[in-house]
Amino acid sequence: MKHNEIPVFGNLQGVRVLSSGTNIAGPVACSLLGEQGADVIQIESTAAHDILRNIGEAWTVEHRNNRTIALNIRSEQGEAVLKKLVAKADILVESSKGGTWAKWGLTDEVLWEINPKLVIAHVSGYGQSGDPEYVSRGSFDPIGQAFSGFLAVNGMPDPEPPLHAKPYTCDYITALFTAWAVTAALYRARETGKGESVDVAQYEVMARIQADYMMDGLNKGRQAPRMGIYGNAVCALPNVQRCKDGNYIMTGIGGVPVFRSLEKLLGLESDPDFAEPHGTIDRDEHPRSDKIVKAMADFCASHTAEEANDLLNQYKVPCSVVMTYEMMAKHPHYQARETFTTWHDPITERDVKGINTIPVFKQNPSRIFRGGPTYGMDNEDILAEFGYSEAEIADMYDKGVIKKA
Repeated sequence: MKHNEIPVFGNLQGVRVLSSGTNIAGPVACSLLGEQGADVIQIESTAAHDILRNIGEAWTVEHRNNRTIALNIRSEQGEAVLKKLVAKADILVESSKGGTWAKWGLTDEVLWEINPKLVIAHVSGYGQSGDPEYVSRGSFDPIGQAFSGFLAVNGMPDPEPPLHAKPYTCDYITALFTAWAVTAALYRARETGKGESVDVAQYEVMARIQADYMMDGLNKGRQAPRMGIYGNAVCALPNVQRCKDGNYIMTGIGGVPVFRSLEKLLGLESDPDFAEPHGTIDRDEHPRSDKIVKAMADFCASHTAEEANDLLNQYKVPCSVVMTYEMMAKHPHYQARETFTTWHDPITERDVKGINTIPVFKQNPSRIFRGGPTYGMDNEDILAEFGYSEAEIADMYDKGVIKKA
């Protein structure tokens, strides 16, 4: 695909993004920008295909709206191509072990000599600075969850082991942080003409999203226990309940009005144990806690998940069915908001169904114009765009500087 064949849309039209990295965290950040109209060029290694290509159909969604070039940036010719791309880019996102690009001689300062306005994001497990032993370590999604403390507070209570959040939660949240960071930096770069370098460490991203858990740990010495299906360590009612049809509901119960409504639905409003206003019920509040736990379990056992969900919401008790993908595809709210859509997948050469672009922009909506490209799919178009002749491109193929599927 040529640059002039990319549809014009979104709030980032005219922005050029270079994406050099594998898996999810860095590349998905760039794909989110591409869904808002940026021209994203994904640089894949000639040494091996990105391993995300081997994970089901992840590639077609996580690299949609990308153009791609399979380029050996460690070769002399490949580095020269990279520098030409950098000269006309607005944003570069690379995801590798901390310090890798600096070791290659591609420091921020070298890149800014080529393009002073360039916004650079380095996405890694442990960051670009700090303890040298950690900076150079590799990391994947569950490693980021473990080192950040996030893993320690997730899963069923002791003695069960911690469970990391799936799928690839750390990677996706890192992608979101990266996307907002480079967008903020781009605004300032365009105002001042001076680029920025953003150091995104996966573990710090996960440490950032721990609210009072981490605050209590750092300031009060409290390690939050794993709570499994409960909302907190002391509440009597589990948030997750199994219903008559084998499906589950998730409730969010708290506050006096919500408890009053729930107790009315469960037939407990006239019970003297529930007469005093209360916004919580702890496990040691006997016999009140015993009664509401049994009543809620009996209620769920006598209703399907959908029936329980509808009744609880009628009584203003926050609740949702724990949705399966089959339920989601058929649900009227998903359909009304067009949460799912279809696009063409170049790899399988068929139309596929998946998540639509989110969030929804009213004035400059996002679009999907292609699924994740095949390996080296846009080599010739991209290189020609940057002034390389057919003979020069053929020479690069011969030398292994570029490759194609």
